[in-house]
Amino acid sequence: MPTPAPLPLLSQLRHAHAGEGLPLDQVLADHRLRPLGGARNNLVYTWDAAPNGQRTVIKLYAGDERRRSEREWHSLTLLREAGIDEAPAPLWRDTSPDYDAIGMTYLPGTPVPDLPGDMVAPALKALAELHSRLQQLPLQGLHRALPRIDHWQHYITRLTDVWPAQLAEAAHDPHTPDMLALLQAWEEHGGRTIPAGAGEPVFSRGDSNLLNWLWNEGGIGCVDLEFSGYSSVAFDAADLIEHISARDIPDPVWETLLPDLGVTGKVIPIFLAAQRTCALRWLAVLWKQRASRRAEFDRQHRRAACLLGAGRS
Repeated sequence: MPTPAPLPLLSQLRHAHAGEGLPLDQVLADHRLRPLGGARNNLVYTWDAAPNGQRTVIKLYAGDERRRSEREWHSLTLLREAGIDEAPAPLWRDTSPDYDAIGMTYLPGTPVPDLPGDMVAPALKALAELHSRLQQLPLQGLHRALPRIDHWQHYITRLTDVWPAQLAEAAHDPHTPDMLALLQAWEEHGGRTIPAGAGEPVFSRGDSNLLNWLWNEGGIGCVDLEFSGYSSVAFDAADLIEHISARDIPDPVWETLLPDLGVTGKVIPIFLAAQRTCALRWLAVLWKQRASRRAEFDRQHRRAACLLGAGRS
């Protein structure tokens, strides 16, 4: 059963973030709240004085037009009901026009990219196995109705509409000819064909950032399920492997894990198409920041060129 939401605390937090009522520092000190690092879209705190004695995470969702708090609550509840305890347990949810809020248990661990080198392989093996277990959860309710945030169609739209328009406006940029050549190669490799043969939709946690996978005492867990929805085995595997947080992991390591990720048989060609699309989508993202993130852009340029120029099909 969900526990009651701490409504006075949430009211003070919301008012403080709106510049009203008590100063934020005072609210945090009064309630023994500490900001939790790594949050980009939300306001996240650990609460060390929760009435149940558990170390609790309070997550406030800013601008929730994509139903992120609803997606996360639905996912955490689904996992708990399925007996999967490698994610935070949901405690309470409180909706508000200002910030929706969810309380959940704290999940300890070290993000996979921060692990020592000898721990990465076992962590990725456990990650792949849990990734597949999550995809076996039943699609119901919200997850049956909504694709994951940043679904494959968003990637294709960026590569067929958004990025070409941006490149046209930057015709004199020295990188533009190479970017256009890669887009042309992507088209020739059937870049628009990800959905063909993709199979039945599966549950997807949505966010492929390896920083959200936590290794602790020989086990793996995951946090941040606010992008969840339905997807496909092939696309989610490709998106995981091609996420820029995974760029330091050699291809041979991932290749040994493809069966654990469900990439076998007829799924393989769809996976390869999705992989090229995901790599090029990240290049498009970094192209916009090519001046401030030059090393990452150059590295992603080489990655996309490798996938698109090796004649893979």
